[in-house]
Amino acid sequence: MPSRTEPRRTASSASRPPQGAKAPSASDATHAGASAGAPLFPVNIGRAAALSGISAKMLRHYESLELLGAVARTDSGYRQYSEADVHTLRFIKRGRDLGFSMAEIAELVGLWRNRQRASASVKRIAQRHVDDLATRIEAMQAMQRSLQALLAHCQGDSRPDCPILDDLAGTPAPSCH
Repeated sequence: MPSRTEPRRTASSASRPPQGAKAPSASDATHAGASAGAPLFPVNIGRAAALSGISAKMLRHYESLELLGAVARTDSGYRQYSEADVHTLRFIKRGRDLGFSMAEIAELVGLWRNRQRASASVKRIAQRHVDDLATRIEAMQAMQRSLQALLAHCQGDSRPDCPILDDLAGTPAPSCH
C-alpha cells in the first residue's frame, strides 16, 4: 500500500513524471546512440524552427505556401515536423539567404523533390537569378555614383543651399559664383 507522502501511480500516470518534474519533450529526446542533443523526430514547431534557423512565424508562412507538403498533426492539432520537413526548411532558408524569390524557391523545392528533374531546369532558374542580381547591382552602383556626385557638390556648412535637396526636388542647383 502506498504511503501518504508518495502519490499512487496508475497505469495512465505511469508514463508521466512525478509532480514537479519536467516532462521530457521532443527537443530533449535523443536518438539511441546519437550524440547528445540530436533531436528525435517528429519535433514541434518551436524545435523545427530552431533546427532550421527560421522563426515559427516564417515556418507557418512556408507551410501556408505549401512548400512543406502536408505536415503531420497530433490528435490535439499541434504540428509535428519530420526530419525531412526540417531539411526542406533549411533548403528554403538557404534559398532565401541567396536572394531567391518565394516563387523561385517553390519551383526549386519542386525540382529538388523530383528525382527525374533535368539539372538544366535548375540552372535556368539560378542563371535568371544571377542576371537579376547583376541588373540590381548595376542600378545600385548608379545610385551610389549619383549620390557621390551630389555629396561632392554639397558644402555641408551652415548655408541653406543644398544641391542634394535641390536634386531630390527636381530643381536645378543655383549657380556658384
